[in-house]
Amino acid sequence: MTLPHSEPLQTTDNIDGVLICRHPEQNRAPVVFDSPHSGQSYPSDFRAALPMEMLRSTEDRFVDELFSAAPLYGATLLHAIFPRSYIDPNRHHLDLDASLLAEPWPEELQPGSKTANGKGLIRSRAMGKSIYDRKLSLAEVEGRVEAYWKPYQETLSALLTRRWEEFGAVWHINCHSWTPPDKGRDGNPVRHLDFCLGDRDGATCDPEFTAFVAETLEGMGYVVRINRPFKGMELIRRNGAPERGRHSLQIEINRHLYLEPEGFGKSGGFAQLKENIERLISVICDRVKPS
Repeated sequence: MTLPHSEPLQTTDNIDGVLICRHPEQNRAPVVFDSPHSGQSYPSDFRAALPMEMLRSTEDRFVDELFSAAPLYGATLLHAIFPRSYIDPNRHHLDLDASLLAEPWPEELQPGSKTANGKGLIRSRAMGKSIYDRKLSLAEVEGRVEAYWKPYQETLSALLTRRWEEFGAVWHINCHSWTPPDKGRDGNPVRHLDFCLGDRDGATCDPEFTAFVAETLEGMGYVVRINRPFKGMELIRRNGAPERGRHSLQIEINRHLYLEPEGFGKSGGFAQLKENIERLISVICDRVKPS
């Protein structure tokens, strides 16, 4: 797949209903941010059995907006338009729950650690309820893979490869949010945490860069952990190869920092968090730009 533009990367590109790329107009940096779960455009063929309020609980709402300043500092920002509850671009294409399908899949499935909880390639649960009151046909799932999952995967890969070829190295920041539970599995209150950085225990990103991002956030007063509770999923696994100068780091943001308690609207903390994330973007780009 080729991207719908030629160098130099500038302004905005999109694939209708699938994704938007926002590119720097000048002073490009070898950095790509992506938000695969902030999409809010629900395809008409979804046919979910749950009300929209429950489906929307799965969105990383406003994460694309939190990182919208990336092109101002030389980075590209890619984000999905479609929702993760329809198909998740941060899963392997064989990470499927066979019980969700009306027919056997033609390849051997590879359900991941989250699939049993309804969080595979095709999400089956939201807020503890079944998303579907039917089985999905092979044609239906294959159509989602071809029209949504594959273009997102290929666009991100092309962006990273282009920056890597131009600069000799590239830094990929994979952006997410989560709502932490009030209590852990042991019943005790969960320790307050603002950000979790994941590099799959150093397999997808230089640990020194991961530590730099953590220290930058901690310098702003945030509580940060690395690889606990999130190590990172398919997008950083697929694209991170630090030994080759291809660094992929996942950032998870506590939604309590910027969303109202019901999780749908911006809270009073949104503006401050967005300002601090812009500072983070700036220092990341300054660190990795060639001198």
